[in-house]
Amino acid sequence: MKKFTTLSEMIAIHANATPSATVITAPSAIPLTYFGLNQLIQNTVASLNKFGIGRGDRVGIVMSNCPEMATAFIAVASGSTAAPLNMAYRADELEFYLDDLKAKALIVAKGSETPARAVAAKLGIAILELSPTPENGAGSFTLASISPANSSTKNGGLAQSADVALILHTSGTTSRPKIVPLSHTNVCASARNISSTLNLQQNDRELHVMPLFHIHGLIAGVLAPMAVGSQIFCTPGFNALKFYAWMKECKPTWYTAVPTMHQTILSRAAGNMDVIQSNPLRFIRSSSSSMPTQVIGELEKVFNAPLIESYGMTEAAHQMASNPLPPAKRIPGSVGIAAGPEVGIMDTQGNLLPSGVIGEVVIRGENVTLGYENNAKANAEAFVHGWFRTGDQGSLSSDGYLTLTGRLKEIINRGGEKISPLEVDEVLMLHPAVMQVVTFAMPHDKLGEDVAAAVVLREGFSLNENELREFAGTKLAAFKVPRKILFMAEIPKGATGKLQRIGLASKLGLGE
Repeated sequence: MKKFTTLSEMIAIHANATPSATVITAPSAIPLTYFGLNQLIQNTVASLNKFGIGRGDRVGIVMSNCPEMATAFIAVASGSTAAPLNMAYRADELEFYLDDLKAKALIVAKGSETPARAVAAKLGIAILELSPTPENGAGSFTLASISPANSSTKNGGLAQSADVALILHTSGTTSRPKIVPLSHTNVCASARNISSTLNLQQNDRELHVMPLFHIHGLIAGVLAPMAVGSQIFCTPGFNALKFYAWMKECKPTWYTAVPTMHQTILSRAAGNMDVIQSNPLRFIRSSSSSMPTQVIGELEKVFNAPLIESYGMTEAAHQMASNPLPPAKRIPGSVGIAAGPEVGIMDTQGNLLPSGVIGEVVIRGENVTLGYENNAKANAEAFVHGWFRTGDQGSLSSDGYLTLTGRLKEIINRGGEKISPLEVDEVLMLHPAVMQVVTFAMPHDKLGEDVAAAVVLREGFSLNENELREFAGTKLAAFKVPRKILFMAEIPKGATGKLQRIGLASKLGLGE
């Protein structure tokens, strides 16, 4: 793979080498070629410059999942800084993010209804309307300014490797969200790392179902396939009812998703075995949260393909570690070996720990952000001796496989006893009636915190709280057995489909 350090350079390499190769398509769409995407980048940067937007200027993108969202991210980042935002945000959330980012412009789809328009007008942010031109290929578009903008920019042209390509906020579950700037160097390194880990080839095709405002969807789902000149089939977002029809049309060699999506896909597999067998996958990738080992086994059996579990976060431009492809060793329950950045385990004093010892996971490498924006306190806490502290707890085996024991802030402190929610999840998932589980802390007046769990049962199974507690008690120390188990039709999820432990107690009425 030829090394590239900017997104425009990455696309130009393939536009020159394989101009007619498809880069992106969509259900019932005309494919867009690498040559076409290269032209789209040049035209978009020229349009942005004409509207007074140049390198370093932040451009919010509020659009639904579609090929134009994917291509707008790449094209905008090639001449300014892309800030994709969740279209489901309320007006007050959009105002916070756009104001916090100091956005200079906002891109919305022509004709789309979104409170972002009124928010941008209120904040004095230029509004740009994106009009798809599907006749030129999936993801092709033009931009027009519908509000006043400067007529020229002093900092035009294509972005350079040190320029910020992508800017995202951390989830902010316990505090004000932090701004994470990712340079072209960061995102290009991560795209190369992921494509190398997965041994992506030009003839691979990815069925894209991840949200396009999320680091997983943007880097693993969009940039990694483009790093090797391969193809993306961009859906309107995850939809379990349409997944197998898309699979039939796309004929993918792989897809990447979060565990809750994989579990939903698995729940509908029995009625779609003909599609699965007619469209064999080379591998399946899972990231963004822990995948129960039972689900890994079921997916691999149903799809007759290896499941590659990997570990990522926004501050690392996504991937940090990954299980390797066969014939190398995959360890269910482990997130694999370092896959890009260096990975270490550190104690609270900043000392690196030997293999087998549990501590905080730390990373360093060219895909890692240089620091949060305008947040000296957070940077002082996050960076130690050149390493970035992930906030995750885990250990490394003697042969370099990383096992996570949980987020440090999610570890349940029950009267001084520390309990890993992941450990409880694993045990509850062993019960044949359990399809999905998330263990979390609930307030306790004397102990501070106690263990609770939300559970979704498999179809046709029944189980009560005492039965599941008794089952857990045969495999867990008594203090780790959930004090409260809630049976639900569906566990509330975050915007990206991840199960969120923090705040779940109050959301489910178990607050103080």
